[in-house]
Amino acid sequence: MKKMFLILLFPCFFTFSFGGDGLHQKSVIFPEPTDYSYVVLNPSKPLHLTAFTLCMRVATEKTDETIIFAYCRADQDELNVWREKNGTYSVYFRSSSDGVHFTIPPLNTFFTHLCVTWESKSGLTAFWVNGKKSVRKVYRRGHTILSNGVVLIGQDQDKCLSGFDINQSFVGEISDLNMWDYVLTSNDIAALSDGYEVAKGNIFHWSDISYEIKGNVIVQPKNDYSAV
Repeated sequence: MKKMFLILLFPCFFTFSFGGDGLHQKSVIFPEPTDYSYVVLNPSKPLHLTAFTLCMRVATEKTDETIIFAYCRADQDELNVWREKNGTYSVYFRSSSDGVHFTIPPLNTFFTHLCVTWESKSGLTAFWVNGKKSVRKVYRRGHTILSNGVVLIGQDQDKCLSGFDINQSFVGEISDLNMWDYVLTSNDIAALSDGYEVAKGNIFHWSDISYEIKGNVIVQPKNDYSAV
């Protein structure tokens, strides 16, 4: 006579965490919408900024509102980059409502080289898509971005490291994220887009970046399927 066993199955939710130094020639992949998956990026120097250039390669098929880059300080948005519900792309400083918006070619399933530049003295702000600059707009002239916050990709932080919304989460791939505390020249941004090395990002440098992964995020070589 066979014994009968009763097995009780309870739903389980796992959040994995690991980190490292350096993502040279690698992508981080967010395969699905979640309210728990993200990557913390640790800067090489404090984000006390009166100018910056932020660049990355991005691929996504998501067409609604999504966070691209989120820097939270004192439980408020210090610097966020968004794709909006209406298809525009925007930058926000210390605000969730007062941003500057741009109409640029949409991100898609193929990698796009995307940059944002800003300089406090003039307020001039621009998006760059595959090395080409948008119209420049004036945003927050005289402003200073303050340090001692948390930088994430994958989630918007309503409070630092919390308050995530699954509908705003990033789904797709990000690679080659670099950031400088000054505005790169147009020649440098074009060279980066074409895959050439320029001055090492002095805030974030993808090849030796310090990071920590939470949740369902995959690290893979950019150009093949070998497990890492």
